[in-house]
Amino acid sequence: MKVWVSLALLAAFVPLGQRFGATAAEISSEAAEIRASYRRAVAIPFPDGNPYSAQKAALGKMLFFDPLLSRSRTVSCATCHNPSLSWGDGLARAVGEDPKGLPLRAPTLIDVAFTEPLGWDGKFKDLEAVTFGPITGRANMNLTESELIDRLSATTGYADAFASAYGDRAITRSRIEAALATFQRTIVAGESPFDRWIMGDEIAISAGAKRGFEIFNGKARCANCHSGPSFTDGSFQDIGTARDSDVGRGRLFPSSQKLRYAFKTPTLRNVAQRAPYMHDGSIATLEEVIELYDRGGIDRPSRSPSITPLFLTTSEKADLLAFLQTLTAAPH
Repeated sequence: MKVWVSLALLAAFVPLGQRFGATAAEISSEAAEIRASYRRAVAIPFPDGNPYSAQKAALGKMLFFDPLLSRSRTVSCATCHNPSLSWGDGLARAVGEDPKGLPLRAPTLIDVAFTEPLGWDGKFKDLEAVTFGPITGRANMNLTESELIDRLSATTGYADAFASAYGDRAITRSRIEAALATFQRTIVAGESPFDRWIMGDEIAISAGAKRGFEIFNGKARCANCHSGPSFTDGSFQDIGTARDSDVGRGRLFPSSQKLRYAFKTPTLRNVAQRAPYMHDGSIATLEEVIELYDRGGIDRPSRSPSITPLFLTTSEKADLLAFLQTLTAAPH
């Protein structure tokens, strides 16, 4: 990762193929190294305190899709994280029990195992810590811990599922957290045309998309934050869009100037299928997102140093869009 960061930062100033004094072999080697830095991880990281088991993942899947976890028995985790919508909900702002909705967009769960801490402001240290936030949130699922445990205890099949996962039939908060987290860590990006290309299939993506990949890692500076196999470094950045009291991570670190208006860098996996965009769903299309970054955001002390006008040409924008569209995996 450190090597990749240095390459991305270098590319921001001198695009690949225009290194002063670089030989063709050196350029080819660097291009191969950049491509390799996006290859998928061979294993999902599970914490020592919550190791993987198939039984625990199966229990977590049961819980994830069960509307029993909400007061009205109509809202499940999958309501906001729908696998058919790239593990999001397609809405500008998430909607739970309260029809007025929530203040933020539901983030995708694709590759969530690789992007802790979680939440647009990073307030959750890990997946286990997330679990009861939405369940007990009044505007979200609006159910208390004790009510949930009582419901699960009274429902045929859950005692057996907990016994299979943990060795006995006790239903507890920590076991619910562990099971849901285990299942969610298995939600990983499927193979996309881009993945086939970086593994050696030269016809998997178009010539325009290949140029777009170079722009992504060079002139457009996207890879400064959207790097690695999940296309995010997990950082929190002010991209110059949020205003007023919408301060993101700055709410947790009020004395930090750089974290004011900073929000989590999301994965770009399946990004073409995950409109609308930004933490508040304020941008409708990828074309508009590219235009936003091309202009540069609000100039203020907290703004990321990568967010400045890019001066992309019309053809460069088209190539960048073509590349982003190659990150969509085929439906499972």
